[in-house]
Amino acid sequence: MVSGRAASGRAAAALRTVALASAGLALLAGCGSSVAGTARPLALTDRDRALVTDYFGKLNDAGAHGSAQQLDVLSRTQHPDFPGKTCDLAGMTLRIEPTMSTLRTDARWVPTDQAQHPRGVVYVVAVTVSARRDNAEVGSQIGSEHVVVLDGVAYGFAPCLSG
Repeated sequence: MVSGRAASGRAAAALRTVALASAGLALLAGCGSSVAGTARPLALTDRDRALVTDYFGKLNDAGAHGSAQQLDVLSRTQHPDFPGKTCDLAGMTLRIEPTMSTLRTDARWVPTDQAQHPRGVVYVVAVTVSARRDNAEVGSQIGSEHVVVLDGVAYGFAPCLSG
């Protein structure tokens, strides 16, 4: 047989449980609110276009001064999520000419041998790459290159050449 005091204690506990559950549901209901507007994918901004253009300009300017200078720029502009992923240029310099009219976002890209997308806004652009050694062109290739804008800075992914 249950005493009146025990029954009233259980009833009070049940009321507290219901009150807490109701408060929790009210909080969760607030999380489901919507925001006015239309969802859109990231778009290329004029600022990011200028940062990407400047990235290639600095890379090419360094290449005009030699392989060591260009490697230094590649190291300093390597995406911070992928440090130490630069390669020796084998004494060569690169001239990378982007076709800026092809610049677009690439939200699904993941670097080779990596499991995750880099932080920042990822762009891809068509490029013509010319490799030079001792002021003589040793190769040219058309392809694409990814550049990421993160916190107002353009970062790349240093290429590896086979000499």
